[in-house]
Amino acid sequence: MLKTNGDRIPVLNMYCGNQSVFICEKAESNVNASYKSITLLFSWCIVPLIHHQLLVQLLSWYTLSQNVNVSAVENNPALHPLWVRCDMSDPAGTAWFGAETVCMGNKVSGVKLHSVTCKGSTVDKKSLITLDELKQEHKRRCHPSSMAIKGSARFLLLGSTVVENTLIKSQSSVTVDFKWSHVESILETPPLSSTATLNIKVACGEMRSPMFEMYRELEFLQTLADGLRTGETEWMEPLETVLPLYLLLKTTKLKSEKDDPIFNSLLERGDLDFVEQLWVRMRKSVISYQDIGDCLKLVTEALRYGDIKPWIHRDSSSSLSKLILQSYHKQIDHVSLTGLTPVHMLLEMGLDKMRKDYINYLIGEELTTLNHLCYYLSTDVDLQEQVIRLRKLHHLLEIILTCSTFLGLPYDRLFLLTQSCLQHYKTYPYDENHEFKLQIKPALISHFYQKEHPVVWGVEVSSGNGAREVRTSLQLSDRPLVDHIIFDTGELYDPAFFSTMVCCGLANFA
Repeated sequence: MLKTNGDRIPVLNMYCGNQSVFICEKAESNVNASYKSITLLFSWCIVPLIHHQLLVQLLSWYTLSQNVNVSAVENNPALHPLWVRCDMSDPAGTAWFGAETVCMGNKVSGVKLHSVTCKGSTVDKKSLITLDELKQEHKRRCHPSSMAIKGSARFLLLGSTVVENTLIKSQSSVTVDFKWSHVESILETPPLSSTATLNIKVACGEMRSPMFEMYRELEFLQTLADGLRTGETEWMEPLETVLPLYLLLKTTKLKSEKDDPIFNSLLERGDLDFVEQLWVRMRKSVISYQDIGDCLKLVTEALRYGDIKPWIHRDSSSSLSKLILQSYHKQIDHVSLTGLTPVHMLLEMGLDKMRKDYINYLIGEELTTLNHLCYYLSTDVDLQEQVIRLRKLHHLLEIILTCSTFLGLPYDRLFLLTQSCLQHYKTYPYDENHEFKLQIKPALISHFYQKEHPVVWGVEVSSGNGAREVRTSLQLSDRPLVDHIIFDTGELYDPAFFSTMVCCGLANFA
């Protein structure tokens, strides 16, 4: 007997969400002693759930334990829902049986009994249950005076794809969930009047991303931050041949007199100052602490002797930028370029440059204002925290550019998504597995889904209200919603659907 959250089991998530449930399943022969049993309001041990007779007995015990007319349990609180795994050996192909209490105020007034039946994959849509048959099944169990019918569907807009029989894997995914009323047929396309919600999960570092070059830059910056934190650094392969230091400085000096972009990127800026251009050169070529120290030593000496008079942005905040400002007045503080000081200085240069890259895009596209970016741009926190916040800002841009480039979402949706992401990351830690939600109009993405097959399609017939509502639902999916049964998929080249039907009945206590 296990206690878990219902949302961890796909087929139960439809009914239980994230509420706690008891799961009863067949015990392994080598069960740990502490795992052997759980006592509810009555004692029962884990037992094999193969025989239908035993299943009925378990559900009967659950129901009796909740019946207020049984004096022994008069004051007992309602139990969590009970769900029992089944092996589909019965004629109906039952995969789950469930029971949950119905309460009126603080008292249990009845029990809902659920059954989940499954069928293996099929490409023959004619073999699927019809909408009329689903309605009749609901009427047979519930005898309602009226019924409501709702449809739902999920389509994959972006994710792992198969091209010429080759799977191209992706950790990113964008799906869209539709909900609508007035369903007319099984597997109908969601109407444009549906409500639609994008579920956006974007992993950083994928080569097809328009942010890939910026990601590589961020990874080098993270390498420096890790080196400061641990004292050890795993250097990346250089992207450019290591230049003699005098030639590196000469090249940077010439570049500072122009406004040419350093590299072709969606976020490129034509106004990189001396320090930013030096960062770009160094991050592509240095492979040791010695390289960093030697390069910065050459630059500081050139500043001290007036060999270069570079231009920098007024709001630059790195240590090297401050030395350059001092050089304008021919008064430069002594800097001891020993130990980890050069790494610290280079990390500051990278943070300064990349923050400006991100600001330039977000402000330029009018997706936010500087006031909303204060948390991400603050230099009042230590360098490690600054890197974390920069990674959050990078992830935000990966999300926005994915929706802009691949989905073509309009400005108002991108603006709303930007605000949602900015607000989220002020409170929560960095997490590429988090799904961001965005309400959209189906017409904006109709060309993506109207000719595609859904990954999940569902219809629900319901009657009753509140706690006494009962539902009969059908889910068609491209993969089984039941994880403890192995289905034979065979060689299927046409879109196939696994069928999962959930029926519900209400048992009232007299």
